[in-house]
Amino acid sequence: MNIKDLLVGILFTVLYASGAVVMKFGIHSAPPLTLSTIRFIIAGLLLLLYLYGFQKGKYRMPNRKEFKVLFWLGLLNTSIFLGFGLVALRTVSSGIFNLFIPINPFLFALLALVFMGQSIRLREWGGMVVSFIGLIVATYPSLAGSHSSIGGILLIIFAMIAMAVGSLIYKKVDLQLPTIVVNTWQVMIGGVILLIPTLILDSGEPITIDFHFIGYLLWSVFALSVFNVNLWFYLLKKDALKANNWLLLNPVAGYILAAIFLGEPITLYAVIGTVVVLLGLYISGSFRTKPSTNVTANIKET
Repeated sequence: MNIKDLLVGILFTVLYASGAVVMKFGIHSAPPLTLSTIRFIIAGLLLLLYLYGFQKGKYRMPNRKEFKVLFWLGLLNTSIFLGFGLVALRTVSSGIFNLFIPINPFLFALLALVFMGQSIRLREWGGMVVSFIGLIVATYPSLAGSHSSIGGILLIIFAMIAMAVGSLIYKKVDLQLPTIVVNTWQVMIGGVILLIPTLILDSGEPITIDFHFIGYLLWSVFALSVFNVNLWFYLLKKDALKANNWLLLNPVAGYILAAIFLGEPITLYAVIGTVVVLLGLYISGSFRTKPSTNVTANIKET
């Protein structure tokens, strides 16, 4: 790997992990569902303008059958995973949130076993057990010290399951659309879907247009949904397998950013838990350097 690709990978990882951190600032000014809905709709509109305005004629519109699949991807990957997953940040630390993200390959493997008949190797089962132990080690002190709630952890788990189901659908259907088109429509559709629960659940909650609110929107829309997605496409184009490895390093960057900007403590439990989770991922073969049929290139933003 050359220096440029290394720097791009590190920048992508840091920006990806910053999503949970910046939401912590945003919820000082507005409810998380409101923030997420506004973000996704603005990002979706900008991406649609880019695809069908500035890149007019390069990308086709999805057909009716493809829109049905994109609806489910928008619901699962954007509305539930990102929308309701970020709601959990009200009662869960951003470090714990970021620690759960690399577990998605395990959930995907289990769903692929049940619905697609794909086998799970012994080393993958072993990796799952080790990573699960790491999650317990990392999350228990937060729960015991009331820094995270059981409800928030369950909400994150529900969000992770939704993302794994979305990945399964993406792989099984095999959309004949460029990744950027899939991501654009799933973000836009997901934002529109979130309008209804946002109006119901966030009704009456105060919204303050201040530095936190504007800063969250600018960072999440432009730094994450636009700029960082382009970094992801660059990494995918260079090597899709190595690109997946940068996602797996998310917990390390997440804990460091949370400590710097939020003052969240990096406890010995957090360090040990993260190391054990990464060890489980390594044992399972998630840090791949050789082709594997279990890897998907479906984009997921935070």
